[in-house]
Amino acid sequence: MNLTREDVAEIVGLLDKSAFDELRLETDKFKLTLRRAGAGGWTQENETRAAAPADPVLAVAKEAAAALEPGTIAIKPPLMGTFYRAPKPGAAPFVEVGSVVAPDTAIGIVETMKLMNSVPAGARGVIEAIHAQNGEFVEQDRVLMILRLQP
Repeated sequence: MNLTREDVAEIVGLLDKSAFDELRLETDKFKLTLRRAGAGGWTQENETRAAAPADPVLAVAKEAAAALEPGTIAIKPPLMGTFYRAPKPGAAPFVEVGSVVAPDTAIGIVETMKLMNSVPAGARGVIEAIHAQNGEFVEQDRVLMILRLQP
């Protein structure tokens, strides 16, 4: 079972209209927990992939990760969702190929359940390649960018 962005939006819409304060959804592929906070928002969520699906896009991402050159790492999203390369429409991207980054430098944002989660570079280095497009729905194992490590 693959949830689309529209599926997730529909689930959140149903929860907004319900009296429930928590939702736990678990399949063979993922586990998702949502908790209602004050003011009608959903402030906490956890999402974990339990098993890798046989998805061709995921297979390509794994091949990209497996083909990493020595001294490079793959930057992956912290959770699945819609990947944005810029903080807002029309703004400059967080990084470009050749950008020098620190471990805490935001290289993008992943929107999940109406929450924006920044994606840190995770290490010091230079962005060598960008694999995910702005507005693309990405899985947790998707390689967003390749970072060449620097001391």
